[in-house]
Amino acid sequence: MSFTDLFKNSVVEGFTNADISLSKILVTLGITVVLALYIFAIYRLATKSVFYSKGFAISMAAISVITAAILIAMQSNLVISLGMVGALSIVRFRTAIKDPMDLLFLFWSIGVGIICGAGLYSVAIVGSLVVTVVLLVLSLTPVVRAPFLLVVNGEDEELEKAVLAAVEHHTRAYRVKSRNRSRGHMDLIVEVRVKEGGDLLREVAAIPSVEEASLLSHDGETTF
Repeated sequence: MSFTDLFKNSVVEGFTNADISLSKILVTLGITVVLALYIFAIYRLATKSVFYSKGFAISMAAISVITAAILIAMQSNLVISLGMVGALSIVRFRTAIKDPMDLLFLFWSIGVGIICGAGLYSVAIVGSLVVTVVLLVLSLTPVVRAPFLLVVNGEDEELEKAVLAAVEHHTRAYRVKSRNRSRGHMDLIVEVRVKEGGDLLREVAAIPSVEEASLLSHDGETTF
């Protein structure tokens, strides 16, 4: 038998259905469902977003099961695998992922579906446990407190000196972010790092030339 005949026979065998038993399919999908529910629960506990999307969490858990089913179908028949590759290549997802944590959980659910579909159940279970431990450790790791922005409006040429004197009394680290002066009126923005901003705000507001004082905080990125 020549090499050409062997190649033809291998291709023909690839177009026939592989021997995938019903028990293997049920075990694969069952383990995937358990891990998908586990990811769903961890997402609900780990997310700190105010706008929790239950629909996204349900879709994320279902993606694992769908991905595992696709992998099983691709292993069963060569024609199905080639057809799915062609079909999935034209799909375009335009849903924006706003939170990086959502992207992490989305990749986690897809990875679990792929690994379970390949039959590597122990890898999926151990990997999910490792990801959970990493999330818990990093979430409990303390980070640098984000700075406050002290916004002061007043009508005195010496306003900046008085405000900075009060700031120095409460904190050593500060930085003037903006100065805006017009006809004796001044707007001042100072970045400060304080544990308790109420005392600083009361002292600044007590300055006679201060018309308005505000202390703002944010939950965005912190620069070191």
